Amino acid sequence: MSLLDRLKALIQYPLPHHLLSKLMYLVTRCQWPPLKNVVIRFVIKRFDVDMNIAADPEPANYRHFNEFFTRPLKIDARPIAAEANAIACPVDGTISQLGSIRDGRIFQAKGHDYSLKTLLGGMEHLHDRFAGGQFATIYLSPRDYHRIHMPLGGKLTETVYVPGRLFSVSPATTRAIPELFARNERMVTVYETEYGPMAVILVGAIFVAGIETVWSGNYGDKTFRAFEHCNRDNLPDLALEKGAEMGRFNMGSTVVVLFGPGQMQWSEALKADQAVVMGQPLGATLER
Repeated sequence: MSLLDRLKALIQYPLPHHLLSKLMYLVTRCQWPPLKNVVIRFVIKRFDVDMNIAADPEPANYRHFNEFFTRPLKIDARPIAAEANAIACPVDGTISQLGSIRDGRIFQAKGHDYSLKTLLGGMEHLHDRFAGGQFATIYLSPRDYHRIHMPLGGKLTETVYVPGRLFSVSPATTRAIPELFARNERMVTVYETEYGPMAVILVGAIFVAGIETVWSGNYGDKTFRAFEHCNRDNLPDLALEKGAEMGRFNMGSTVVVLFGPGQMQWSEALKADQAVVMGQPLGATLER
């Protein structure tokens, strides 16, 4: 960790994260063409966004910046891993870390790990289901596709919304801020698959108080929201196929995927800092 990483992290501690994110929420929905078109074209150029794979490649056609940011892709842009036991990448992004969950801790970066139980909102029963299992953390940059898809087909069984800070989740901040992903605002979504339990966790970040799921809408519509745990009794009866959209980020962030012990293995070709795209195989389930 460099001195620059430390400085970038220290600057963020006193910032009013939620107020800044609420302001960004409003700005990114401005529909005044002279402003939104300039901003969209600047981001495309600055981050080298590939509009050739967008369902609508014309920047001016988007009503506001957030509609551009959450743009859908062409139908054939991201083929989904076809093998039945293949685990599909849920997003476009870069692998931050992946591997085994050891002693109830998840590796974040050199010198840092964090509590699985805290990540899961303090839910002991969820900790017990995933302890000793596998995790993958994938970072989405501003240039990436920002919709989140199912790594495996599964039925929604539980969600936990956990309020928290909104630190940046850039690689520099990940290296510098202890237990970052267990401190930031996050939505834990849990599924039952034919291979065992799976969790897809949407981690918010600064300017990203806009976590959204296909069944409950936008969690960025309020400046502050209380802790919320939902189980089968207060969730829709919802089964999603592998590759189906389950949520999106209204501005970029990070996804953490969890599997139970003895359930799957990651591809040996994967490593930290590797670019990945939605739908590509990340690993495979094991015979039960």
